[in-house]
Amino acid sequence: MSQVPLSSDPTSDAASGLISDVVAKHDAELVELRRDLHAHPELSWGETRTTKLVGERLESVGWRLRPLTTTGCVADLGTGDGPITALRADMDALPVQDVSGVPWASTVPGVAHACGHDVHTTALLGAALALGELHQRGELPGRVRVLFQPGEEVMPGGALQLIAQDSLADVARIFALHCEPAVDVGHIGMRAGSLTSAADKLEVHLTGTGGHTSRPHLTGDLTFALAKVTTELPAVLSRRLDPRAGVSVVWGLVQAGSAVNVIPEHGMVGGTVRILDAEAWAQCEPIVRESVLDIVRPYGVTARVDYLQGVPPVVNDPGCNAILSAAALSVLGPTGQTTVPQSLGGEDFGWYTAQVPGAMFRLGTRTPGGPTYDLHQGNLLVDERAIGLGARLLAEAAIAGLVTDV
Repeated sequence: MSQVPLSSDPTSDAASGLISDVVAKHDAELVELRRDLHAHPELSWGETRTTKLVGERLESVGWRLRPLTTTGCVADLGTGDGPITALRADMDALPVQDVSGVPWASTVPGVAHACGHDVHTTALLGAALALGELHQRGELPGRVRVLFQPGEEVMPGGALQLIAQDSLADVARIFALHCEPAVDVGHIGMRAGSLTSAADKLEVHLTGTGGHTSRPHLTGDLTFALAKVTTELPAVLSRRLDPRAGVSVVWGLVQAGSAVNVIPEHGMVGGTVRILDAEAWAQCEPIVRESVLDIVRPYGVTARVDYLQGVPPVVNDPGCNAILSAAALSVLGPTGQTTVPQSLGGEDFGWYTAQVPGAMFRLGTRTPGGPTYDLHQGNLLVDERAIGLGARLLAEAAIAGLVTDV
């Protein structure tokens, strides 16, 4: 593919060429590491082995590790007092059985890298190796920080832990990627504005006196009230919040009763609330709490609402999107970008973009002409050529971020 420089700056041209050469030199190592991580997945907050592997490799090429109280690695490179460009990858796996059938399938029963975080980690490490060599040659034009983040798969996400430990101090921009199995390898998906949705966890617990189904008028009909919550709460939110915000309430768990002729004393319904708009997200929780109480009041039961505000939307900054687009032009050529739709999936990278300008792109992982897999499924397969491309894109974005005015 054609190689178009990020800018007319000859330093940037030279850096682009070196990044490509270094990533290519480490291609076999990166694929081997990705397979090793895939075979040894670790759940959120238990990424000790992954942390050790990444940390040791970062230090070997001159990155300075910052102390953390959690798993994960945050490291700095470069000198000067200018703003920092940050790159982030998540490290944790999911409680999913690996049924991929590949030789490097998970060796941990019931745990798998079913969201591609092994690819994210390896691509960022590849970018770090390239940037490390640039620094050793005296050609890194500023300071870069890498965030290998734990706990993305659990709400409200490990991003908050790293932010609380000053991982965004002096950061001017932050970039990240996410595997996209619906996009062919050699391409990336881009989107201006909101890329993903806010995602919250909601449980409604009802309590009543219980009784016989022949006498619902003498007890609180808890099951009926629970059914009202499941159907009426989504309807209320569609009228109380801006319909352009894309509010989606979907229930995944309903529990009540043990016999057909007994009105139970306890019941619950649980699900997720997803919202594309950050302003509506901020308004949602108090409306949910108020509405649940209003819905169940006529039925003589009491309600407890457990509302966990999960993650905000990932909102791509226009300037950071432009930097990613230029990086994609350099690495993938003029046909390497496509526009992807907004996703109602949650991604805790939104905590970073809520504080500093940032952008995330979708890294194509589908083999052209091959099947389309889905994330969070145990049969997920990725085209490993995406690893080196992701590494180059992140490294190119870091360099462009350093030479572009904030």
